[in-house]
Amino acid sequence: MGTTADEQQQFSYPLHECVFEGDVQEFARLMRTEDLCRKDKHGNTALHLAIMLGRKDIVQLLLAHNAPVKVKNLSGWTPLAEAVSYGDRITITSLLKKMKHQAREQIEDRRPNLVSALKQVGDFYMQIKWDFQSWVPLVSRVLPSDLCQIHKKGTSFRLDTTLVDFAMNDMKWERGEITFLFDGDAKPPHSLIVMDNKAGVYQRVRYLETEMEIEDEVDLMMSTDIVTAQMSTKSITFSRAQSGWIFRQDKKETIGDFNADFYHINGLTLEQKKRREHLSEEDLQKNKAIMDSLTKGGCSINIDCNGEPVRRESLLPPIPSLCTWKEYVSSPVGQHPILARELVCKNTTRGFKATVAMSMDFPLSVAMLMDVLEVTAPFKHFAKLRDFVNLKLPPGFPVKIFQYCLQCLPRSHSKLLSSVMT
Repeated sequence: MGTTADEQQQFSYPLHECVFEGDVQEFARLMRTEDLCRKDKHGNTALHLAIMLGRKDIVQLLLAHNAPVKVKNLSGWTPLAEAVSYGDRITITSLLKKMKHQAREQIEDRRPNLVSALKQVGDFYMQIKWDFQSWVPLVSRVLPSDLCQIHKKGTSFRLDTTLVDFAMNDMKWERGEITFLFDGDAKPPHSLIVMDNKAGVYQRVRYLETEMEIEDEVDLMMSTDIVTAQMSTKSITFSRAQSGWIFRQDKKETIGDFNADFYHINGLTLEQKKRREHLSEEDLQKNKAIMDSLTKGGCSINIDCNGEPVRRESLLPPIPSLCTWKEYVSSPVGQHPILARELVCKNTTRGFKATVAMSMDFPLSVAMLMDVLEVTAPFKHFAKLRDFVNLKLPPGFPVKIFQYCLQCLPRSHSKLLSSVMT
C-alpha cells in the first residue's frame, strides 16, 4: 500500500536530514521555510542533532535564528544538556547565553498577563503551609516546615518564607528569612527584589549576567552531573475520596472557612535522570570535595598564579557516529542509535499518591496562584507546588494537598504535606 502525501510529510524532516549530511549551505537555504522548533519522532529538534553530531557551524546558524534551547526531547534532554555531554566549551557558552536571552524574552512576554491578572483580583493575604513528614517514628520531628506568607496589593505582592531550599532525595534543607518583593508597575531590573532579613541585605534581581558569571556557570556545568527531572502526568486519574465504614459517601470537609470536596490523584510519577559521561573519576572526587567546602562556607573557584580563574577546557570530541539518517529515522521511537558520547546515566523513578481538597468557595483562582508561583520559580519547594497545581485539577481551588511517596527514599520514607489556607 502506498503512502499518502500527508504521511510522507509526517515522517519527512528536511532540516534534520540535512544536519546528518552536514551540508551547511543547504541547511541555510532550508531554514528560510522550515520550522526550527519542529521535533522528529525521537523528540529531537535540528539543534539537538547538530549538537550531538558536532555540526558547530549549523549550531551557530540555528542560534542566530533563535532556535529554542530549552526544549526537551523524548528522553527529557535539552540541547544544552547534549552540549555539556559533547564537551565543547564554545558551544556550551553560546547555548547558555541564548537560553538566558530566551528566558528573559518569555518573562517579558508573560509580564502583561501577570500584571493584568493582579489588577483583576482584589487585594489579599494568603498563607501556604509546608510540613514535611515521614512514616518513620520520630523522624517527622526533625524535618523542616515552613509558613509562607503572601501579601498582595494592586499589582504588587510580598512573599515571606523561612525554608529556602529542601532536597527530598538527600533530606537536606536550608533555613533563612527571605522576602520577595514584586512591583508589577516597575520595569526590570527594578521589579523584583530579594531580601535576606537575617543578614539585613537586599538585591535587585538582575536580568543580565557578566561574562565572568557566564564563564563560572559554564565551568560548573562542565564539571557536574547533567540532571533532568520531569513529572509524568500521562496516566493520572482523579477519583472521589470516600468516607465512612459501612455507608460509603463522597468525602467532604470544612478547611478553614471553606467547604471542600476530596479527590484521590492516582498515577503520579517523578522521573529523575543523572548523566556523567563527560566526567572523569578525578571530577567526581573533586565534586565531593567542593560540596564539602561549600557546605562549610568555603570557596570552590580555582585560581592560577596570576589570580585568574582556571577555566575548564573543552573535552576531546566523541568518536564520530556511524549512524546514517535512514538508520536514525527508522529506529524505534525514543531508541535511536548513539550519536555522540555513550551515555552514563542513572534513572530514578518514584511513584506518588496524592489527595487534594478542592473548594468552589475559595476567593482566588488556580490561575492567580500560578501567576504568583511563577515569580517564585527559583525555590524548589514552590516549584513542586507549582507543578502540582499545573495539573488538570478537578473544579475549585486546592485548599489542601497531601502527597506521599510510594517508594523508599534514601534514609527515610518521606511524605510531603502542604496546605493552602487564608
